Amino acid sequence: MTTVFVSHPRTSLGHYFGARATAALQALADVRFNPGDTDLSSRELAALAQDCDVIISYRQTQGDEALFAALPRLKAFVRCAIDIRNIDVPAASRHGVLVTQASAGFIASVSEWIIGVMIDLSRHISASAALYHAGRPVAPLMGRELRGATLGVIGYGQISRYLCDVALALGMRIVVHDPYTRTGRQELVQTGLAPLLAEADYVVCLAAATEATENLMNAQAFALMKPGAFFINASRGNLVDESALLAALDAGTMAGCAVDVGRAPDQMPSPRVAAHPRVIASPHIGGLTPPAVEHQALETVAQVADILQGCVPQGAVNAAQAHRWQQAFGTTQPA
Repeated sequence: MTTVFVSHPRTSLGHYFGARATAALQALADVRFNPGDTDLSSRELAALAQDCDVIISYRQTQGDEALFAALPRLKAFVRCAIDIRNIDVPAASRHGVLVTQASAGFIASVSEWIIGVMIDLSRHISASAALYHAGRPVAPLMGRELRGATLGVIGYGQISRYLCDVALALGMRIVVHDPYTRTGRQELVQTGLAPLLAEADYVVCLAAATEATENLMNAQAFALMKPGAFFINASRGNLVDESALLAALDAGTMAGCAVDVGRAPDQMPSPRVAAHPRVIASPHIGGLTPPAVEHQALETVAQVADILQGCVPQGAVNAAQAHRWQQAFGTTQPA
Protein backbone atom coordinates (compact mmCIF):
# COMPACT_ATOMS: atom_id res chain seq x y z
CA MET A 1 0.00 0.00 0.00
CA THR A 2 1.14 3.55 -0.70
CA THR A 3 2.66 5.31 2.30
CA VAL A 4 2.13 9.02 2.96
CA PHE A 5 4.05 11.01 5.57
CA VAL A 6 2.42 14.13 7.07
CA SER A 7 5.12 16.45 8.39
CA HIS A 8 2.97 18.76 10.53
CA PRO A 9 4.06 18.82 14.20
CA ARG A 10 1.53 17.10 16.45
CA THR A 11 0.54 20.39 18.04
CA SER A 12 -0.22 21.90 14.61
CA LEU A 13 -1.98 18.96 13.00
CA GLY A 14 -5.45 19.80 14.30
CA HIS A 15 -5.24 23.49 13.36
CA TYR A 16 -3.47 23.16 10.03
CA PHE A 17 -4.77 19.84 8.66
CA GLY A 18 -7.73 18.66 10.67
CA ALA A 19 -9.59 15.47 11.53
CA ARG A 20 -11.73 15.33 8.40
CA ALA A 21 -8.75 15.54 6.04
CA THR A 22 -6.82 13.04 8.17
CA ALA A 23 -9.64 10.51 7.94
CA ALA A 24 -9.97 11.01 4.18
CA LEU A 25 -6.22 10.55 3.72
CA GLN A 26 -6.17 7.37 5.82
CA ALA A 27 -8.83 5.92 3.52
CA LEU A 28 -6.41 6.32 0.61
CA ALA A 29 -3.06 5.23 2.03
CA ASP A 30 -0.99 4.10 4.97
CA VAL A 31 -0.43 7.41 6.78
CA ARG A 32 2.42 8.27 9.13
CA PHE A 33 2.78 11.44 11.14
CA ASN A 34 5.49 13.62 12.60
CA PRO A 35 5.86 12.06 16.07
CA GLY A 36 7.05 15.26 17.72
CA ASP A 37 5.85 18.77 18.51
CA THR A 38 8.56 20.58 16.53
CA ASP A 39 9.40 21.13 12.88
CA LEU A 40 11.51 18.44 11.28
CA SER A 41 14.88 19.21 9.77
CA SER A 42 15.63 17.82 6.34
CA ARG A 43 17.78 15.09 7.90
CA GLU A 44 15.13 14.15 10.48
CA LEU A 45 12.43 14.00 7.81
CA ALA A 46 14.59 11.82 5.59
CA ALA A 47 15.08 9.34 8.45
CA LEU A 48 11.36 9.16 9.23
CA ALA A 49 10.13 8.98 5.62
CA GLN A 50 12.64 6.50 4.18
CA ASP A 51 10.03 4.17 2.63
CA CYS A 52 7.32 6.78 1.93
CA ASP A 53 5.89 7.56 -1.49
CA VAL A 54 4.39 10.97 -0.71
CA ILE A 55 5.20 13.71 1.81
CA ILE A 56 2.54 16.24 2.77
CA SER A 57 4.47 19.32 3.75
CA TYR A 58 3.87 21.71 6.62
CA ARG A 59 4.97 25.29 6.01
CA GLN A 60 8.32 24.92 7.84
CA THR A 61 9.19 21.60 6.17
CA GLN A 62 12.11 22.09 3.81
CA GLY A 63 11.98 20.25 0.50
CA ASP A 64 15.64 20.58 -0.46
CA GLU A 65 18.26 18.81 -2.53
CA ALA A 66 19.47 16.71 0.39
CA LEU A 67 15.98 15.46 1.18
CA PHE A 68 15.14 14.40 -2.37
CA ALA A 69 18.51 12.70 -2.75
CA ALA A 70 18.05 10.82 0.53
CA LEU A 71 14.58 9.50 -0.37
CA PRO A 72 14.83 7.48 -3.61
CA ARG A 73 11.30 6.09 -3.15
CA LEU A 74 9.66 9.51 -2.82
CA LYS A 75 7.34 10.29 -5.73
CA ALA A 76 5.61 13.51 -4.62
CA PHE A 77 6.12 16.41 -2.24
CA VAL A 78 2.68 17.91 -1.62
CA ARG A 79 2.45 21.37 -0.05
CA CYS A 80 -0.66 21.90 2.06
CA ALA A 81 -0.80 25.61 1.15
CA ILE A 82 -0.27 27.97 -1.76
CA ASP A 83 3.18 29.18 -0.65
CA ILE A 84 5.90 26.81 -1.92
CA ARG A 85 8.96 28.88 -1.05
CA ASN A 86 10.01 26.08 1.32
CA ILE A 87 10.53 23.80 -1.68
CA ASP A 88 13.50 23.74 -4.04
CA VAL A 89 11.43 22.97 -7.13
CA PRO A 90 14.43 22.64 -9.50
CA ALA A 91 15.97 20.10 -7.11
CA ALA A 92 12.70 18.18 -6.95
CA SER A 93 12.56 18.16 -10.76
CA ARG A 94 16.15 16.90 -11.04
CA HIS A 95 15.21 13.97 -8.81
CA GLY A 96 11.91 13.38 -10.61
CA VAL A 97 9.73 14.28 -7.60
CA LEU A 98 6.33 15.83 -8.28
CA VAL A 99 5.62 19.08 -6.42
CA THR A 100 2.08 20.36 -5.85
CA GLN A 101 0.54 23.32 -4.08
CA ALA A 102 -2.95 23.99 -2.75
CA SER A 103 -5.09 26.88 -3.91
CA ALA A 104 -6.02 29.81 -1.69
CA GLY A 105 -8.73 28.72 0.70
CA PHE A 106 -8.31 31.76 2.92
CA ILE A 107 -9.68 34.48 0.64
CA ALA A 108 -12.65 35.33 2.85
CA SER A 109 -10.82 34.87 6.15
CA VAL A 110 -7.89 37.15 5.26
CA SER A 111 -10.25 39.76 3.82
CA GLU A 112 -12.28 39.74 7.03
CA TRP A 113 -9.10 40.14 9.08
CA ILE A 114 -8.22 43.21 7.00
CA ILE A 115 -11.65 44.77 7.47
CA GLY A 116 -11.43 43.99 11.21
CA VAL A 117 -8.11 45.74 11.71
CA MET A 118 -9.18 48.69 9.57
CA ILE A 119 -12.10 49.22 11.94
CA ASP A 120 -9.93 48.57 14.99
CA LEU A 121 -7.32 51.12 13.92
CA SER A 122 -9.96 53.68 13.01
CA ARG A 123 -11.90 53.40 16.26
CA HIS A 124 -9.03 52.81 18.75
CA ILE A 125 -10.66 49.57 19.96
CA SER A 126 -7.55 47.56 20.86
CA ALA A 127 -5.83 50.59 22.37
CA SER A 128 -8.84 51.34 24.57
CA ALA A 129 -9.18 47.71 25.64
CA ALA A 130 -5.50 47.58 26.61
CA LEU A 131 -5.91 50.65 28.84
CA TYR A 132 -9.00 49.19 30.49
CA HIS A 133 -7.19 45.89 31.09
CA ALA A 134 -4.32 47.78 32.69
CA GLY A 135 -6.73 49.62 35.02
CA ARG A 136 -5.90 52.99 33.49
CA PRO A 137 -8.31 55.80 32.59
CA VAL A 138 -9.58 55.76 29.01
CA ALA A 139 -10.47 58.94 27.14
CA PRO A 140 -13.04 58.62 24.33
CA LEU A 141 -11.35 59.50 21.05
CA MET A 142 -12.93 60.57 17.79
CA GLY A 143 -12.98 57.74 15.28
CA ARG A 144 -13.08 57.49 11.52
CA GLU A 145 -15.55 55.72 9.22
CA LEU A 146 -14.65 53.39 6.41
CA ARG A 147 -17.56 54.72 4.40
CA GLY A 148 -16.31 57.46 2.09
CA ALA A 149 -12.63 56.69 2.78
CA THR A 150 -10.18 55.57 0.10
CA LEU A 151 -8.78 52.06 0.20
CA GLY A 152 -5.51 51.52 -1.65
CA VAL A 153 -4.84 47.88 -2.56
CA ILE A 154 -1.35 46.84 -3.68
CA GLY A 155 -1.66 43.67 -5.74
CA TYR A 156 -4.84 42.47 -7.41
CA GLY A 157 -5.11 38.75 -6.74
CA GLN A 158 -7.89 36.58 -5.36
CA ILE A 159 -7.90 38.14 -1.89
CA SER A 160 -7.87 41.65 -3.34
CA ARG A 161 -10.85 40.92 -5.56
CA TYR A 162 -12.89 39.67 -2.61
CA LEU A 163 -11.72 42.52 -0.36
CA CYS A 164 -12.65 45.12 -2.97
CA ASP A 165 -16.19 43.74 -3.16
CA VAL A 166 -16.56 43.98 0.61
CA ALA A 167 -15.07 47.49 0.68
CA LEU A 168 -17.42 48.64 -2.09
CA ALA A 169 -20.37 47.33 -0.07
CA LEU A 170 -19.14 49.46 2.84
CA GLY A 171 -19.12 52.57 0.67
CA MET A 172 -15.36 52.92 0.20
CA ARG A 173 -13.58 54.36 -2.82
CA ILE A 174 -10.91 51.96 -4.11
CA VAL A 175 -7.61 52.49 -5.93
CA VAL A 176 -5.55 49.49 -7.06
CA HIS A 177 -1.91 49.11 -8.05
CA ASP A 178 -0.84 46.00 -9.94
CA PRO A 179 1.54 46.36 -12.90
CA TYR A 180 0.78 42.82 -14.12
CA THR A 181 -3.01 42.48 -13.80
CA ARG A 182 -5.81 44.69 -15.05
CA THR A 183 -8.91 44.86 -12.86
CA GLY A 184 -11.31 45.30 -15.75
CA ARG A 185 -13.73 47.04 -13.38
CA GLN A 186 -14.93 50.61 -13.84
CA GLU A 187 -15.72 51.00 -10.13
CA LEU A 188 -12.02 50.50 -9.28
CA VAL A 189 -9.38 53.09 -10.12
CA GLN A 190 -6.18 51.46 -11.34
CA THR A 191 -3.11 53.60 -10.85
CA GLY A 192 0.60 53.64 -10.14
CA LEU A 193 2.05 53.02 -6.71
CA ALA A 194 2.95 56.65 -5.99
CA PRO A 195 -0.56 58.04 -6.74
CA LEU A 196 -2.11 55.24 -4.68
CA LEU A 197 0.06 56.07 -1.68
CA ALA A 198 -0.79 59.76 -1.98
CA GLU A 199 -4.56 59.15 -2.14
CA ALA A 200 -5.28 56.20 0.13
CA ASP A 201 -6.54 56.50 3.70
CA TYR A 202 -5.82 52.77 4.14
CA VAL A 203 -2.91 51.15 2.28
CA VAL A 204 -3.20 47.36 2.16
CA CYS A 205 -0.31 45.16 0.95
CA LEU A 206 -1.56 42.06 -0.87
CA ALA A 207 1.17 41.65 -3.50
CA ALA A 208 3.05 38.39 -3.85
CA ALA A 209 6.50 38.11 -2.29
CA THR A 210 9.00 38.09 -5.15
CA GLU A 211 12.40 39.59 -5.88
CA ALA A 212 10.59 42.52 -7.49
CA THR A 213 8.51 43.24 -4.37
CA GLU A 214 11.28 42.83 -1.78
CA ASN A 215 11.13 45.95 0.42
CA LEU A 216 8.49 47.45 -1.86
CA MET A 217 7.32 49.51 1.10
CA ASN A 218 10.55 51.32 1.92
CA ALA A 219 11.39 54.78 3.27
CA GLN A 220 10.54 56.43 -0.06
CA ALA A 221 7.16 54.67 -0.23
CA PHE A 222 6.21 55.54 3.35
CA ALA A 223 7.18 59.17 2.70
CA LEU A 224 4.67 59.24 -0.17
CA MET A 225 1.77 58.09 1.99
CA LYS A 226 -1.01 60.52 2.75
CA PRO A 227 -0.50 62.03 6.24
CA GLY A 228 -2.75 60.31 8.76
CA ALA A 229 -3.18 57.17 6.66
CA PHE A 230 -3.02 53.60 7.97
CA PHE A 231 -0.76 50.83 6.65
CA ILE A 232 -1.82 47.17 6.70
CA ASN A 233 0.27 44.16 5.64
CA ALA A 234 -1.54 40.86 5.13
CA SER A 235 0.81 39.46 2.48
CA ARG A 236 4.41 38.72 3.50
CA GLY A 237 6.98 40.47 5.63
CA ASN A 238 9.37 40.55 2.67
CA LEU A 239 7.42 43.45 1.17
CA VAL A 240 8.27 45.82 4.02
CA ASP A 241 11.47 47.54 5.12
CA GLU A 242 10.77 47.31 8.85
CA SER A 243 13.24 50.01 9.87
CA ALA A 244 11.55 52.40 7.45
CA LEU A 245 8.12 51.40 8.79
CA LEU A 246 9.16 52.08 12.38
CA ALA A 247 10.69 55.41 11.38
CA ALA A 248 7.43 56.42 9.70
CA LEU A 249 5.46 55.44 12.80
CA ASP A 250 7.83 57.32 15.08
CA ALA A 251 7.63 60.41 12.86
CA GLY A 252 3.89 60.53 13.50
CA THR A 253 2.89 61.03 9.88
CA MET A 254 1.32 57.57 9.74
CA ALA A 255 -1.76 57.14 11.94
CA GLY A 256 -1.19 53.45 12.64
CA CYS A 257 -0.36 50.05 11.27
CA ALA A 258 -1.63 46.47 11.39
CA VAL A 259 0.42 43.40 10.47
CA ASP A 260 -0.34 39.69 10.37
CA VAL A 261 3.04 38.84 8.87
CA GLY A 262 6.65 39.87 9.26
CA ARG A 263 10.27 38.85 9.10
CA ALA A 264 10.29 36.72 12.25
CA PRO A 265 10.42 32.92 11.82
CA ASP A 266 7.34 31.22 10.40
CA GLN A 267 6.21 34.48 8.75
CA MET A 268 5.36 36.00 12.13
CA PRO A 269 5.42 39.75 12.85
CA SER A 270 8.80 40.91 14.06
CA PRO A 271 8.78 41.65 17.81
CA ARG A 272 10.21 45.13 17.31
CA VAL A 273 7.34 46.05 14.99
CA ALA A 274 4.65 44.33 17.05
CA ALA A 275 5.75 46.17 20.20
CA HIS A 276 5.22 49.61 18.72
CA PRO A 277 2.31 51.40 20.48
CA ARG A 278 0.61 52.27 17.19
CA VAL A 279 0.80 48.78 15.72
CA ILE A 280 -1.83 46.05 15.90
CA ALA A 281 -0.06 42.72 15.36
CA SER A 282 -1.49 39.22 15.16
CA PRO A 283 0.46 35.94 14.89
CA HIS A 284 -0.20 35.08 11.24
CA ILE A 285 -3.84 34.15 11.85
CA GLY A 286 -5.43 35.81 8.82
CA GLY A 287 -6.06 32.45 7.18
CA LEU A 288 -6.50 30.47 10.38
CA THR A 289 -10.19 29.60 10.33
CA PRO A 290 -11.70 26.09 10.04
CA PRO A 291 -13.14 26.64 6.52
CA ALA A 292 -9.84 28.07 5.25
CA VAL A 293 -7.70 25.27 6.71
CA GLU A 294 -10.11 22.52 5.66
CA HIS A 295 -10.26 23.82 2.09
CA GLN A 296 -6.52 23.43 1.64
CA ALA A 297 -6.23 20.17 3.58
CA LEU A 298 -9.02 18.46 1.64
CA GLU A 299 -7.62 19.76 -1.63
CA THR A 300 -4.29 18.22 -0.63
CA VAL A 301 -6.01 14.87 -0.05
CA ALA A 302 -7.65 15.14 -3.47
CA GLN A 303 -4.22 15.77 -4.98
CA VAL A 304 -2.87 12.63 -3.31
CA ALA A 305 -5.80 10.64 -4.73
CA ASP A 306 -5.00 11.91 -8.24
CA ILE A 307 -1.30 11.18 -7.77
CA LEU A 308 -2.02 7.57 -6.82
CA GLN A 309 -4.27 7.17 -9.88
CA GLY A 310 -1.63 8.54 -12.21
CA CYS A 311 -3.60 11.73 -12.93
CA VAL A 312 -1.91 15.11 -13.00
CA PRO A 313 -3.49 16.88 -10.02
CA GLN A 314 -4.69 20.44 -9.96
CA GLY A 315 -1.86 22.43 -8.40
CA ALA A 316 0.93 20.37 -9.98
CA VAL A 317 4.03 22.53 -10.41
CA ASN A 318 6.45 20.28 -12.34
CA ALA A 319 4.47 17.32 -13.70
CA ALA A 320 6.55 17.09 -16.88
CA GLN A 321 9.77 16.58 -14.89
CA ALA A 322 8.35 14.16 -12.28
CA HIS A 323 9.77 10.97 -13.77
CA ARG A 324 9.74 8.99 -10.50
CA TRP A 325 6.01 9.52 -10.21
CA GLN A 326 5.46 8.91 -13.93
CA GLN A 327 7.29 5.59 -13.79
CA ALA A 328 5.51 4.45 -10.62
CA PHE A 329 1.93 5.35 -11.52
CA GLY A 330 1.84 6.38 -15.16
CA THR A 331 0.23 9.72 -15.97
CA THR A 332 -2.87 11.12 -17.61
CA GLN A 333 -4.15 14.65 -18.00
CA PRO A 334 -6.24 16.20 -15.20
CA ALA A 335 -9.81 14.93 -15.07
